[in-house]
Amino acid sequence: MSVGTIVLQNKPIEQASDFIATVRSLKSSTVQPDVEGVVTHIFVKSGDRVSTGAPVVQIKPDKQQATVQSTQANRAGLEADVQYWRAQVKRLEALVAAGAISRQEFEQAQNQLRTSEARLEALNAQVHEQQVELQYYRVSAPQAGIVGDIPIREGDRITKSTVITTIDDNDTLEVYVQIPLDRAPDLRIGLPVQLLDAAGKVMATNPITFVAPRVDDATQTVLVKSALRDRPPAVRTQQFVRSRIIWRSAPGLTIPITAVVRINGKYFCFVAESSAQGTVARQRPIDVGDLMGNDYVVKSGLAPGDRLIVSGIQKIGDGAPVKPE
Repeated sequence: MSVGTIVLQNKPIEQASDFIATVRSLKSSTVQPDVEGVVTHIFVKSGDRVSTGAPVVQIKPDKQQATVQSTQANRAGLEADVQYWRAQVKRLEALVAAGAISRQEFEQAQNQLRTSEARLEALNAQVHEQQVELQYYRVSAPQAGIVGDIPIREGDRITKSTVITTIDDNDTLEVYVQIPLDRAPDLRIGLPVQLLDAAGKVMATNPITFVAPRVDDATQTVLVKSALRDRPPAVRTQQFVRSRIIWRSAPGLTIPITAVVRINGKYFCFVAESSAQGTVARQRPIDVGDLMGNDYVVKSGLAPGDRLIVSGIQKIGDGAPVKPE
């Protein structure tokens, strides 16, 4: 029987584990207002790219504007008081020097001036605070990025707990992977993390950049992060992706799946061996590991240099004479 054979040779075998990872943005924010009120205008729409400080939402500011104007009017009265007492102190200073009035009367005027100045300073601070709060009625983007969903509409009343939208920068992403405790001792900075597509093809490879110093008490896993310097274009913030961590690479043997026969839960293969009668097929029990594409990783049972029979194995048995091709 003619059979196809290959000579086994060592090649680098990657020991890896697959996990589900979450993509997160290093620059991601939730936009919420600092004041309550009715939305009068929305400046952006979902999907827009905005810069830091760009207006997002306008809240009706009429009440706050009236408060600022009222406080500014009170400040004008206090400024007049301060000017009056300054003039009084200056006039009385000359009189007390000439002995025309008592020292006590002059000190009372000085005290009135200091009181008026303190009240004016406090009111100035109050005006500044109210003017700053007035700016909060226009909600601005806290960072540059892409605007997410906007659930509010013009005319809605919003509070400080209302989420207006989110802003994400997809140019700076990293993946979060939760690693079980039994693999935690193997974790270290720099291990390769591969991102896989739906078919299992590697889209990008990046090193581990962070290993959490503590265990998550709810899941009993260890968090690792990998910054996506090599980033697939289709990856987005908050997306779930398949990931693979390469623990180590060592020389080993792989054989095609088609060369393996499974009998009663055990794995066997045929090798071509030379004998006095010529070349014969010998069946060998083997111990296989993970799949690498269409190949099994061989743990034991075969050695480099063995001639593995890869085709025609359905028509041969142990000791059958074969003609290797």
